[in-house]
Amino acid sequence: MISLDRVSFGYDERDTLSEVSIDVPPGSFHFLTGPSGAGKTTLLKLLYLDHLPRRGRLKLFGEDPATLERRRIPQLRRRIGVVFQEFRLLEHMTVVQNIALPLRVAGHRLDDYQADVMELVKWVGLNARIDAYPRELSAGEKQRAAIARAVINSPDLILCDEPTGNVDPEMGARILRLLIELNRLGKTVLIATHDLGLIRSARGGVGARILRLADGRLTLGAAEL
Repeated sequence: MISLDRVSFGYDERDTLSEVSIDVPPGSFHFLTGPSGAGKTTLLKLLYLDHLPRRGRLKLFGEDPATLERRRIPQLRRRIGVVFQEFRLLEHMTVVQNIALPLRVAGHRLDDYQADVMELVKWVGLNARIDAYPRELSAGEKQRAAIARAVINSPDLILCDEPTGNVDPEMGARILRLLIELNRLGKTVLIATHDLGLIRSARGGVGARILRLADGRLTLGAAEL
């Protein structure tokens, strides 16, 4: 699913990530940890193709983005769902419109996807809030809407950047349960977080591995959860 071979990347002359190598198999569940500024968000940006490596090789779904024709990149991105800490919901759209946006952008007809969207809205517990705008939602509701939008296209890979950073512990646990359930449905899940409590709360729920970033370098922990 994901393969990084001695990948390095930086925004200036200094590498934020240095010689990072990792293989993430399909259907696996990983937590990416490390102190603030360690490069967790930078690594995620490489994985959803916002950046390309400065050195080394990155492969997603068996493809090397650096050698692909430019028109093929959006095809790869459609196989990736991203959940951001700051939600990134469009303020002028309702919950259901935000969730359905990726399908609308892809050119699907409303009649073809409306039932699927409503089923997903119910699954994340927002069926009573479908007509609400982001400004009317709690932080937990916004994050659940963001998760629904990220998975509406049934991506193979789900990347989460501090998905519980703006919610209380109870809502954080609920969001984690949603992500665990997605993994049980066969999705590969990678969660970047500095919240060790979140990681401990997943103990026994999934066979997760822990990736640790420090000083630009990545180490792989055992299957600790």
